[in-house]
Parts: sequence; structure tokens; C-alpha cells
Amino acid sequence: MIDAAYLLLEDGRIFRGEAMGARGIALGEVVFNTSMTGYQEVLTDPSYAGQIVTMTYPLIGNYGVNREDQESSRPQVAGFVVRELSRVHSNWRAQEPLDAYLRRHGVIGLTGIDTRALTRHIRSAGAMRAAIAPGDYSPDAVMERIQSHPRMEGLDLTGEVSTDEPYVVPAVGTERFRVVAYDFGVKAHSLRLLAERGCRVTTIPAGTAAEAVLEEKPDGLFLSNGPGDPETVREALRTIRLLSEREIPIFGICLGHQLLARAFGGRTYKLLYGHRGGNHPVRRLEDGAVEITSQNHGFAVRGGAGDSIENAPALRVTHVNLNDGTVEGLAHRELPAFSVQYHPESAPGPHDSRYLFDRFVDLMARRAGQP
Repeated sequence: MIDAAYLLLEDGRIFRGEAMGARGIALGEVVFNTSMTGYQEVLTDPSYAGQIVTMTYPLIGNYGVNREDQESSRPQVAGFVVRELSRVHSNWRAQEPLDAYLRRHGVIGLTGIDTRALTRHIRSAGAMRAAIAPGDYSPDAVMERIQSHPRMEGLDLTGEVSTDEPYVVPAVGTERFRVVAYDFGVKAHSLRLLAERGCRVTTIPAGTAAEAVLEEKPDGLFLSNGPGDPETVREALRTIRLLSEREIPIFGICLGHQLLARAFGGRTYKLLYGHRGGNHPVRRLEDGAVEITSQNHGFAVRGGAGDSIENAPALRVTHVNLNDGTVEGLAHRELPAFSVQYHPESAPGPHDSRYLFDRFVDLMARRAGQP
């Protein structure tokens, strides 16, 4: 039996389709992702907490779902919207269909709408609050709930997705370095890539104080991705400054990149509709090479003139987005600290940027006097 449902935006636009996954009302900021594959990694990426994600690729669910491709233990999205939910799936790794997976985890979804029209609307009007609701619910009543739902600006969501207790991911093979990773919403693949490079990774809660990090005597500090407004995440800024003064290498991605900028005086701002997908071109300024990157963020670092960062003279720009010129990478001019706005763990996405994990390891080796 087909259950009618709709997506209502806070500006009043409505898209009617069919319910998928769990039933009920889902509230969040509606955004779009342009990846052609990787919907399971998208669903389980903690950076999407509080967001209703629309996939622009028209057919989703065709290869099912499996445990190995999860970036966290469960879906993190507030809701999920697709043009067409595949009625069958075919892949030797599949363990269940997408619709059953969404139902099992209580994720409310919508299929059968014009996702191209929705995406074009978001591109012009911006990401905004929205709701997925059953077809027989009053839009006026749903709009009241949308209007009372918090906006993403000023929202700290890291506490909702971060680990409650520290945990260790052991190094693969010989242990070379001890890395402390701030879990602002870390993806499992980032920790795996560090472990594969000989790092024992101690993952800590987002609110961990600087003194607790120093007690671990880390060889390096990893600042993970995560959801929400970087302006609300303040405890880590002191840690970044303290460890950088000791010349401990620091590597940040996504939210971690924004926090690195803010730790040295930089500013962040909300993008109109953000960057989300696996096909974003980024120029590496040191040699002009173009990386095709995986991205997921709604905030960015405010740049300055040339390679400078507004209010942060100690930092220089290392990467820029070729679509809109936004800052995609930073490095400290004197200390071993660097960051990128995109997702070099590439889950999902191209592998052009995985060299950044090697760069982080090289900085730790140089500090330790290793070859």
C-alpha cells in the first residue's frame, strides 16, 4: 500500500510524493547531495545530523545496504529524500534493502518528488528548515512545527553525535605514533586510514578539556568533521593553541578545519546552500594541481586578500574551491598545523586527497626524528 507524504519548506513550497522508511514527521534543514553513489555513507555521516538530505541522483537504493560501509553505528540524518527508491537491490555485499534499513532505524523518508526542482529551489533560496510529513497531516500544523524548529546558525550538534567515552583504534601493524582525535562527529574511515599508517588513535569526546588531551602525550592531534555551527564549538580552540605552541602536528578536516581557523583568529560564515557531494574541484595552490573532492559542509572560513585569512595572519590559504572561490585548505605559516574543508577520507568519493593523511604522518615523523 502506498502512503502519501510531502516535504514542506519554511518558505511555503511543498513537494508531494510517497512515504518511505519510517512514518511520522521529520524536522531539519533541507540540503542536497550530488553524489551518484555512497548513499549509505551519506546516511551514516554524523556531519548530516539535523539535516534532511536530498539525493540529486535519481535512483537510490539499487545496491542495498551493508554493515561494512557505515561511517557510524546508525543513520544520522534527520530525514531522507530521493527521486526514485529502487524496488530491488543487487550487490553481493548487500545485507538488506534501503527501505527496510531506514524503517529499522526510524529514519523518515520521501520518494517520488521532483528532486531537480527542489535542488534548484535550494540553490536560489538557500538551505532552510523543512519537514517531511504524512499526506493527511495539515500543512498549517506542520508549518508551525517548522517555525519553532531551531535554525542551523548558532546550533551546537557535536554533543549529540560525539562519543560519550574515549576509545582506542589500534594501529595496523607496527605502532609508530599516538594520535588523539577529537570526535566532533568523526567518520570511521578517517580513523581507519590513520590506523593503517601506524597510528594508535585515541578518540575523545567533543567537550574534552585541553589538560586531558595533554595527559595522553600525543604525537599528533586530529580534528574531525562534524555538524552544526563552528562558532558554538569553543573548548577545542584552547587545545589547538596549546598543542600548536608545543609544535605537535595538527590535522583538521571539515568542522576541524573551521575550528583550526577560529583558534588562530579566523572567522566562519554560513554558505547559502553549502557543498555536498563527491565531485567538487579544488585547486592546490602549491603546484596548481586540481583535486576532485568529497565534501559536506554548510559553513566556510572567511578568506582575505591573496593567500591570507581575515583576522588570522598566522595562517595561509593552501586550497581553493574552483566553483565559488571559497577557502578549502589552510596551513600555519610557522607551526605544523594544517587543515582542509573537504573529506580526504573519501567515503564516499574520489581518492585524490588521501595524501593528506600521509602528510600528517610525515609531520609526526619529522618531529620525532624518524625517516
